[in-house]
Amino acid sequence: MSTRPRKGIPVRFSSSDKAKPLPRHTIAGLRFTVEARYGGTVMVDLTDLKPRALAILFAGALRRAADVGGALGAASTIKQHMHGYRRFFAYLHQRSPHIRLPGDLAAQDIDGFEEALEAGGMKPIHRHTVVAKVVLALRSIDADRPRLLGEGLRARLTYTSTQSAGRSRPRDAYSPFVARQLRDAARADVDRLFRRLATPLGDDGDNTLRLATAAVHVKIAKEGHIDSSDPAFRRLYFIRLRRDLPVSTSSEDVHGGHHLLSIDLPPLLTLLSLETGLEIECCKALTIDCLRNPSAGTVEIAYCKRRARGAEHKYIRVRDGSIGTPGGLIRKLIEVTAAARRFVDSDCLWVYHYRRLKSGIGHNTELIDAWTARRNIVDDDGRPLRLVLSRLRKTHKALWYLKTEGHMARFAVGHSPEVAARHYADLPSLRPLHETTVATAFAEAVSAAQPTILPPKAEARWREGQDEAGPRLSPARRADLLDGNQDVWLASCAGFHHSPFGEAGSPCPQPFWGCLECNNAVITARKLPGILAFLDFIEAERAGLSASDWQIKFGRAHARITTQVLPAFSAATIAEARSSIDARTLYLPPEARP
Repeated sequence: MSTRPRKGIPVRFSSSDKAKPLPRHTIAGLRFTVEARYGGTVMVDLTDLKPRALAILFAGALRRAADVGGALGAASTIKQHMHGYRRFFAYLHQRSPHIRLPGDLAAQDIDGFEEALEAGGMKPIHRHTVVAKVVLALRSIDADRPRLLGEGLRARLTYTSTQSAGRSRPRDAYSPFVARQLRDAARADVDRLFRRLATPLGDDGDNTLRLATAAVHVKIAKEGHIDSSDPAFRRLYFIRLRRDLPVSTSSEDVHGGHHLLSIDLPPLLTLLSLETGLEIECCKALTIDCLRNPSAGTVEIAYCKRRARGAEHKYIRVRDGSIGTPGGLIRKLIEVTAAARRFVDSDCLWVYHYRRLKSGIGHNTELIDAWTARRNIVDDDGRPLRLVLSRLRKTHKALWYLKTEGHMARFAVGHSPEVAARHYADLPSLRPLHETTVATAFAEAVSAAQPTILPPKAEARWREGQDEAGPRLSPARRADLLDGNQDVWLASCAGFHHSPFGEAGSPCPQPFWGCLECNNAVITARKLPGILAFLDFIEAERAGLSASDWQIKFGRAHARITTQVLPAFSAATIAEARSSIDARTLYLPPEARP
């Protein structure tokens, strides 16, 4: 084999291989446009802000932040910053009209602006974000034009606020009851819409109606859309009107056989988010090339999470198969939107008809409310549900948490255990589960720490080896325990030299009533006289001790005897034990015996 290098092939580039141009800004004083990385073009107009010199500096800060590599990438965020600037300039115009130049601005103006927002009833977190927009702009101005701002103001810019922003109220998950309604309704509607796309508007009726319907379908297939003013559409409309057929939804009926409709979006987004756990904004931003690396009935979904600064591009592996799986659903959506994509130059997964062919999904609460009302979806109190799509991710996580029974290694998918526990496990809807779990754990701990109580019938079964309650002992040691060879004053002890309160091999260091808190203790009817005598003793001690001191010293022992030990025995057994108190034998620890 020759070791000479092979001749390479020259690299050739076509016109389509050119790098995409960077976003450009059209600037005209205080009015300019920004091509945001997400959300399209934003028109920035700050011409009405006074003083003008300071407004120009704020406009420059906004332009730099929205430029390539800047912190502001979404059109909505740029608009929020403009709104924050307007609030600040309105405050300055009202409270500090003397400010004319940037150097006139002082630290007190920032603090006063925050106080004014607080006086206006703005909540701490919202107030913090508004003040932060002003502080960030001034920091950018100071970095771009050093020593332009005063020293006091520059020192104030080292922090956003002296007050705590407080803790945000996290979105709660929907209950399993609501989630089941949403999933069932979404699946039914998704199946129905795919059947609709497979069978366009029916051609039943007379020949005239069939020909008019066919002409409209041909027009849509050729041009992607038919306008209500088109002669073919008008002819079909009046033919259906004369035959008393529904005409109010004629446009949706004819286009619904070719494209997705806007009314299809709520069930599609609901099903996709519930099945994958993707944030709703990530679901809306999916593209037609989002499916990657299929393997063994699964596939990866590539998506963009804009909030994850520095790690926006992420992947999640999901099931892949029929349209009942996330991978199959996305494949089907890519297939059914292929026809519309010939007329819409977009790689967005969501191409649909709403008066015309559109791509991308906005925030239309009317469509969501109409869908939940049409499907009669109710909340846990039986009232009509006001569906918030952003809560679906939390719902998916809560259902997964229930399925994994809170096992953090299985639950924390895509997050560290700390983040998963703080953001997705600590939810108000899961609080009853957590409280029940804690109560059960405490009950089990108390049960494990308490002695084994054997009424006469249970003692007989235990002696015969038929009952496994209590310590696991050999038959010989069990016989010794029940015959009194291991007795201490209040119980029989299954491990006097293996006490949970001391080191193994050493005698139990607890006082004699510590047996009532020990899982080595076995209490039978033979020990009742001593227990009753001790109960009389601690009742008598009430007279010589204060209530708090008595509770500290004897409260637990008294509660254990009266609520757990004595109720396990019959009244006749207790009466017999009480009658033999005077004749009882005082049992000493084993090491104190002769």
